[in-house]
Amino acid sequence: MKQTKAEGRTDRGKPSIRPVRIVFLWLMTFLVLTGCGKSDRVPAGNDVVTMYTPSEMGDFRPSDSVSQEEATTSPVEPSDAVEPVGAEVTDRDNRVKILMAGDILLHERVSDSGEMPDGTYNYNHLFANLKQEITSADLALVNQEVILGGREIGLSGYPSFNGAYEVGDALAEAGFDVVLHATNHALDRGKKGLLNCIAYWKTKHPDMGVLGIQESEEEQDSVYVKEINGIRIAILNYTYGTNGIPLPSDMPFAVNLLNKTQVAADVIKAKAVADFIIVCPHWGTEYIYGISDYQREWAEYFASLGVNLVLGTHPHVIEPVEWVGGENGNGGTLVYYSIGNFINATNENGSGVGGRMLGALAEVTIQRNSDGSVTIADYGVLPTVTHLKTGAGQITTYKLQDYTEALAEENEIRNQDSGFSYQYCVELCREVFGKLYKE
Repeated sequence: MKQTKAEGRTDRGKPSIRPVRIVFLWLMTFLVLTGCGKSDRVPAGNDVVTMYTPSEMGDFRPSDSVSQEEATTSPVEPSDAVEPVGAEVTDRDNRVKILMAGDILLHERVSDSGEMPDGTYNYNHLFANLKQEITSADLALVNQEVILGGREIGLSGYPSFNGAYEVGDALAEAGFDVVLHATNHALDRGKKGLLNCIAYWKTKHPDMGVLGIQESEEEQDSVYVKEINGIRIAILNYTYGTNGIPLPSDMPFAVNLLNKTQVAADVIKAKAVADFIIVCPHWGTEYIYGISDYQREWAEYFASLGVNLVLGTHPHVIEPVEWVGGENGNGGTLVYYSIGNFINATNENGSGVGGRMLGALAEVTIQRNSDGSVTIADYGVLPTVTHLKTGAGQITTYKLQDYTEALAEENEIRNQDSGFSYQYCVELCREVFGKLYKE
C-alpha cells in the first residue's frame, strides 16, 4: 500500500535521506577535524545528513600530480574523517542493504510501450514486478543507459537514443535513490539532450541522486555521499567513452570518463568523507559473458585504490562476480563485472540474442563492525528476465524465480531467437554466476 509522505519518510516507506554532494580537499582534513569546517546537519529518521559546500571547503581540482601512490597511502582514515553530530540516535541498525539494477535500454518498442491509449505516457509497468525488491533496499541504484531528453526533441532508439521524462518518473516511483548516467549513450542527442536531462532531474526529482553527468566543473569536482544508519557511502560513476562523440567544447566536465588521474583524485576525496566506496564503471565488451583485459586492468586499479565495491554495466549480458586484490576486510574489492540489462527490446536476430533478456539485481549488505570498520556482510544476485510483448504497458521485467516456461513461450524474443526459454536462462545463470546463483 502506498504510504503518504510524512516527516523523515517517503512514499516508499523507508527513511528519506537527501543526497549529499560533498566537495572536500583531503589536505584540509585537519580543518574539519578541528571544527573549522562549517556544516549543515539534518536528522532524517535514523540518519544524519552532512553537507559541505565548495565555498566552505575551498576549491579542489584534480591535477596530473595526483598519483596512485597518493591515493593508496592517503593519511585520512574514513572512520575518523567526519564525525556526524546532531540529535542523539539510539538503537541504530548497523547494516545497509544495497541493490543495483542493470541497463535501462530504451529501444523503440520499450519507448512505445509507455504511450497509453489516452495519449499520456507512463512507464511504471517496466518496474512493477520488482518494486518490492527495490523499495526494500536501503539504497537502490540503477543504470539509466540512455539520456532522458524528453519528447520535445523526439524519442529515438538505437543507435542514437533519447527517452521520455516519464521514464524518470517511473524510476522514482519504483523506489530508486540513485540514477547513473555515465554511459556511452550520454551524448547521443548532443548538448541539448544532456542539459534537458539534467534540468528534468533537478526540477522534477531534486532528491534523486544523479551521477555521471553534470553542467558545471564544480559538480564534477564533488563526490556524492549518502549516509544511512550512520554509514557514509560514496558512489562514483564513469564511462569508457561516448561512442566517439566529443564532449561539448564549453563543457569538458559534462560526462565522467574513466581516467586514472581523475579516479584516483576522486577516491582520495571519497576516503576523506566516507566509510565505504562504490565505483560504477561503464566498461567491458558488449554481449561477451567473460571478463575483458580492460575490465581486469581497471578492477585491479580500483582495488589498489581501496575501493570496496564495483558494480559494472555496459556489456548488456551478465558476467561473473569475484573478489579482486584480496578478500573482504583484507584489502579486497568485490566486483560485479556486469549485471546485464534490466529492460531492453533488441532488434537483432539469431542464436544467443535471447541472452540479452537476462539480467540480475546486485544485492550487497554492508555492516559496521565493532572495531568501526565497514565491510560487506553478504552479497548475491537476483536474476531477472525482460518479458517482451507488444502493446501499451506490456513490456516488463520479472524475477527469474517467478518466470515460467509458459511465460517464456509468450516472450516475443522467441521470434528473434527460437532457443530462448526459461531453462536457457537458468543454465546461463549457472554457467556465469556459479554457486552465487541460488535456484
